[in-house]
Amino acid sequence: MNNIDSSSHVTGKSVYLDDIPVLRGTLYGVVVTSPVAHGKIRNIDFSAAAALPGVERIFSWKDIPGKNQIGGIIEDEPLFAEHEVDYCGQPVLLIVASDKSTARKACNLIKLDIEEEAALTDPREAKEKGMLLIPPRTFRTGNTESAWARCKYVFEGRTETGGQEHLYLETQGAYAYPVNGNSLKIFSSTQGPAAVQKTIAKVLGIPMHRIEVDVERLGGAFGGKEDQASGFAAMAALASFLTGKPVKLVPERWEDILMTGKRHPYSSDFKIGLSEDFKIIAYKAALYQNGGAAADLSPAIMERTLLHSTNAYFIPNSEVTVFSCRTNLPPNTAFRGFGAPQGMFVIESAIAMAAEKLNVPARLIQEKNLLAENDRFQYGQAATDVNIGICWETAHKLFETETLEREIDLFNENNHLTKKGMALMPICFGISFTKTPMNQARALVHIFQDGSISISTGAVEMGQGVNTKLSQIAAAVFSVDIGRIRMEPVNTTRTANTSPTAASTGADLNGNALLSACNELLERLKTAAGEVLGYNPVDIMIIDEKVFASGKSTDLNWEKLIEAAFLKRICLTENGHYATPLIHFDKNKEKGHPFAYHVYGTAVVTVTVDCLRGIYSVDEVLIVHDFGNSLNQTIDTGQVEGAVVMGIGWMTMEEILFDMKGKLLSNSLSNYKVPDIYSAPKTIKCHALETEGPRLAIMKSKAIGEPPFMYGIGAYFALRNAVKAFNPKSGIGFKAPLTPEKILMNLYNS
Repeated sequence: MNNIDSSSHVTGKSVYLDDIPVLRGTLYGVVVTSPVAHGKIRNIDFSAAAALPGVERIFSWKDIPGKNQIGGIIEDEPLFAEHEVDYCGQPVLLIVASDKSTARKACNLIKLDIEEEAALTDPREAKEKGMLLIPPRTFRTGNTESAWARCKYVFEGRTETGGQEHLYLETQGAYAYPVNGNSLKIFSSTQGPAAVQKTIAKVLGIPMHRIEVDVERLGGAFGGKEDQASGFAAMAALASFLTGKPVKLVPERWEDILMTGKRHPYSSDFKIGLSEDFKIIAYKAALYQNGGAAADLSPAIMERTLLHSTNAYFIPNSEVTVFSCRTNLPPNTAFRGFGAPQGMFVIESAIAMAAEKLNVPARLIQEKNLLAENDRFQYGQAATDVNIGICWETAHKLFETETLEREIDLFNENNHLTKKGMALMPICFGISFTKTPMNQARALVHIFQDGSISISTGAVEMGQGVNTKLSQIAAAVFSVDIGRIRMEPVNTTRTANTSPTAASTGADLNGNALLSACNELLERLKTAAGEVLGYNPVDIMIIDEKVFASGKSTDLNWEKLIEAAFLKRICLTENGHYATPLIHFDKNKEKGHPFAYHVYGTAVVTVTVDCLRGIYSVDEVLIVHDFGNSLNQTIDTGQVEGAVVMGIGWMTMEEILFDMKGKLLSNSLSNYKVPDIYSAPKTIKCHALETEGPRLAIMKSKAIGEPPFMYGIGAYFALRNAVKAFNPKSGIGFKAPLTPEKILMNLYNS
């Protein structure tokens, strides 16, 4: 079936935060931010701003009744700067006024006296100075030090991957207003309503039950609203709580880009050792994560980097260390892939270097080392239901990669100023939150007297189609038309203590909770039907809204059944709970079973480079993907296509730049480029691998949000191969993104 939101989206009827009708007397907020990346606050004069007609109040850290703290994992991030500033764009004050224009004018009247200090922007330099957000972590398996002696070939290198702007269509934002009981209701553009609720309660110094957070839908998020939405919601809530009036805070695009963290840049070193037949014997890497000025989600992101640092390969001896470095940049945060792409890029670079030095295609080394059933990941979990080999073989047969490779070689022989390149990108991505307690969800289901159904879960709809999938689950269990079902906004009063809709777990966790609730209700309805019809409940079935007894159709339909159940005083409401079984992880040993299952796939990426100008096109992305038993192939295929283009953008054109003082240079869409229709691949083909799917995936339909992003990494290596075809002596290295300017320079360097 189609996405249930498609019609309202294209007709403009979908309601987002900025579409919510405001109450009379609503105030509008503008945040005053630090103009420098590091310095001591000597004085703040906002007397002229406060005197401006229409300005209601100006808030600083001194006005906070609770804790001036919004840090989630580590409490190291103030809501408002106190005595010093740690990054350019850090909130210092909040101005609320009768309209946004007045608040903006007042903002320009603020006089900030800051004694500027040197800014730290490089993670390697931060590590050398001991500026770490948390202690480093290392994953080990086997013995790398003794393994080097058994290696025929050993290679060392360095990689760099840049940041990436989320660029969600809807910026951050919140709308808060007082309700009875000296409480607040907050509409927030967030992936984590419970996190927003908890943060606001901490800032205001009141219990969580006095905070109600509501989320209808998001205009995109990609991880950027998992943690960082909490600060904006807390500012709006603070102003509303202290003024007793509704307050709306929705930053402009440039403010959002300035204030929010991005995908983490990483700088990394690697060492790889291979046997004579190209088996990887040993692998060692050190990755320097640029976390920014506060921890945010960096500790969890570095953990997933470690968990995915060997990608889809079995390496018997490995040692990978990640340093989470504190710098004077906005706190970097979750982004689709959550640290896994950065780790995968390093191992793929190591393989590419080895292949280049040995003068063999990288695919030979990749294929030799793919995971097999019961191989152990470096974190101890056994690989089961391993489909990477099948995906790899299917891609070779289906897309005739050897023929494609010969055609590219022939093209390159006959064309001097245009070169083609190809690369294969296998993926292996684990599904679950890496923090085990977060793998839980609840679902509240009401069946009303007319047979209509209301569903509340913690799954935030942000364009990924989770509402459609959840509706499908309920419709399938009850065997009713999907038009009977309404997905309610996510609300912390209806569904409490939710995990954020993140880590590709939204459908799995909330879907399984919903499945539990629906099945419990179904059993009650079968009992009611059995009493009405004089049959044992086990003999009752509901098919297409009709009740069958012992396989025979009866006069009882869905609406009559619900009426009968209500008259019998049977509860037509159920709250389902789900906690992912089996998973566990011991951080002291860095071993365990952190994932419910893994998603596998293989992409073949081809590109063409104009060697005179450095411009290029991504010609084809040909994919074999392990969807499991897909609940909705249309939605899942769309997720693959979107993720691929986003991954290609990160690898090729999206370049985040700061100057030496920590000021963001790529601060608008005129100097930060994302893929448009002209830079997207000319062809994306996605073949669904025929497989049953794992038991722990919802209805055996595997998670889809993040894994396909990594296919985009293949575009980098395809471009690199095209550059090498033009100039075999190019010193291109392994530094992403490969923008057209960098392609041009690398075509002619040596």
